[in-house]
Amino acid sequence: MKQEIYLDNSATTKPYPEVIDSMVAMMEANYGNPSSLHKKGLVAEKEVDKARERVAKALGVKKNEIVFTSSGTEANHLALFGAALAYVSRGKHIITTGIEHACVYDAAKELEARGWQVTFVSAGPDGVVSVEDIKAAWRDDTVLVSVMHVNNETGALQPIQAIGAFLKDKHKTLFHVDAVQALGKVPLKIKEAGIDLLAVSAHKIHGPKGVGALYVRDGVKLTPMFYGGGQEKGLRSGTENVPGIVGFGVAVERTMKEMPQAAAAMRELRGYLAEQIVATIPQVRINTPQDAAPHVLNVSFEGVRGEVLVHTLETHGLFVSTGSACSSKEKIYSRVLQVMGLPEKQLEGAVRISLDAANTREEADLLLQALKSSVEDLRLFSRR
Repeated sequence: MKQEIYLDNSATTKPYPEVIDSMVAMMEANYGNPSSLHKKGLVAEKEVDKARERVAKALGVKKNEIVFTSSGTEANHLALFGAALAYVSRGKHIITTGIEHACVYDAAKELEARGWQVTFVSAGPDGVVSVEDIKAAWRDDTVLVSVMHVNNETGALQPIQAIGAFLKDKHKTLFHVDAVQALGKVPLKIKEAGIDLLAVSAHKIHGPKGVGALYVRDGVKLTPMFYGGGQEKGLRSGTENVPGIVGFGVAVERTMKEMPQAAAAMRELRGYLAEQIVATIPQVRINTPQDAAPHVLNVSFEGVRGEVLVHTLETHGLFVSTGSACSSKEKIYSRVLQVMGLPEKQLEGAVRISLDAANTREEADLLLQALKSSVEDLRLFSRR
């Protein structure tokens, strides 16, 4: 059987064994509804509370400031729509960026269609947003600023601390951060940065799919998107995904404990990959800045279609991604890379390699070998 090497950890991660065990235990024995008054309900409620404490500790916040959701997408939507609706009397202007994940970018577009004014700040060639551009876009009626911490395609770190410092005395403006790619990879300084709303997801840190969380600073009001039983302090009605929440708690505890060593290992391996790709394959562009989050490496291979390279590498047992969808009938390139100003030949050949601490130098060498031969073959084929 061909060895499989998974290098698409920005898309999702393999759950830790203890995460799976904790979830199975909740489904087999502690399957009660946390809202029930009997023993099984109380046990489930206690387990949810324990997981809430673990997530809160990882974020450096109070447990009553954590709202569990079904995903990072839902957490971001609760932040954007919830804040826009709750504070409509303050103003209807929102600032976000052109490099946000689709769940934030498209939500902002939807708010725009509903009558809000949205300013989409651009990014430089390095994929980093300028604080000065945020400052220039701010208005007295700006109700929300939404900027991601780590870009999901390039790994570029955004100047969250500086943006938070600017907004510190803008008391009518809430600061929302999509930290889905940041959790467990870079330190989160929520209180220091003056962040009001922050979204995270379990399956990016070896937890289960189908569970996320939103940090909601004490005193911030949100309009719920779901109504019913009033779970999660009325902000997210619907019976809690207890096994998923428990698995999230287990995953985040281990992830945060191992983060310093894991981040260093991923950063070293990414540096090695970038160095070797540039040294051994001509006509490439590294789209990830050197000071990016440690796990992402985005590379453009000129003369190659990214999705074709992805499938070619798959035949070698190597799993990477393009980071964007591309149709054979209509070329749809990465919005993020377009904002960065890449020419079409580099947009077309972009591939994202995203690492885990478990990836090894030997696996990196196998990837490099397969990349070199695959790119050479595909370039020859495209010239025919």
